Amino acid sequence: MRILLVEDDPNLGMLLQDYLQLKGKFDVVLCKDGEEGLKAFIKSTFDLLILDVMMPKKDGFTLGKEIRKMNARIPIIFATAKAMIEDKTQAFNLGGDDYITKPFRIEELLLRINALLKRVNENTNDKGESITSFKIGKYDFDYNQQIIKDGVNHQKLSTKEADLLRLLCLKQNEVLTREEALLNIWHDDNYFNGRSMDVFLSKIRKYLKDDSNVEIINVHGKGYKLLVN
Repeated sequence: MRILLVEDDPNLGMLLQDYLQLKGKFDVVLCKDGEEGLKAFIKSTFDLLILDVMMPKKDGFTLGKEIRKMNARIPIIFATAKAMIEDKTQAFNLGGDDYITKPFRIEELLLRINALLKRVNENTNDKGESITSFKIGKYDFDYNQQIIKDGVNHQKLSTKEADLLRLLCLKQNEVLTREEALLNIWHDDNYFNGRSMDVFLSKIRKYLKDDSNVEIINVHGKGYKLLVN
């Protein structure tokens, strides 16, 4: 697995590079600014990108936007020194898959990398295309058609319901944080959007209620988990 790390702090960059190569067994290419990072991305092939947001010449968000035009699927983690909701929202709006706020523990970054790569590998086919059809107990969920069916009955979903169920499916039996769902779908985690999401979750639970092996549970203080036995 090859990682492109774009970080303008040379000490932090080398520390992250050494740790990820030693502990994570990754081949890590380190670039010191956005322009150098773009050139490296064009010249070579990578499995994941870690982009610092605040950089000279070309900031991480601009770099991420340009890379997304060339490759819509490569996983991107944004590293930001700001914990502001605007930065988190922008990270997801630009097609980022995750973000981490500085200062962070290197161990946490490695955990996020491994979880993201696992999720990507589990939810892409042999051609590297995103999986849009999911099996949920006795139900078949077609994300593109926005339909849940159990062989006899068909339930049409709204766009928001389909988006939310897809995120739950991508993290089946794992926690989908409330913040991640809101930022991905509503692009803002304010109170009113949170209440709206609760309504959609209640509807999705009703759609899946006839299979006792399927359950969407609340994880206190964190988010939700789609359990399929």
